Amino acid sequence: MTAPNAGGSVFVVEDEVMIRLMVTDMLGQLGYDIAAEAGDLQQALKLAHTAKFDFALLDVNLKGHVITPVADAIKMRNRPFIFTTGYGCSGLPQEFRQYPALQKPFQVEMLADKIDEMRKSAAA
Repeated sequence: MTAPNAGGSVFVVEDEVMIRLMVTDMLGQLGYDIAAEAGDLQQALKLAHTAKFDFALLDVNLKGHVITPVADAIKMRNRPFIFTTGYGCSGLPQEFRQYPALQKPFQVEMLADKIDEMRKSAAA
């Protein structure tokens, strides 16, 4: 795990409230601010267009709805993102399989490593 990055804001999309709380706590431990949170597709899509954030963590499945429209909106804004999924990489939408993904459940160290990986690929 790398040192905390004190600076940077995150848009967190997760439909399970307890998981969202856990993830936002992990991000806080790593020195990130939470720019916005969403628990359903409609709210996430609105925030994907309007919120100010450096990167996003996107749950692939929001109450049975695939996150694709939200990922498309964030991609159009040229912001990096990481998918979180309980379904493994095969659960990712086909057009986004090259994007980083975290298998749930995950630990803070795994999150930190995936953020580092995302930042390096975004900078390349």
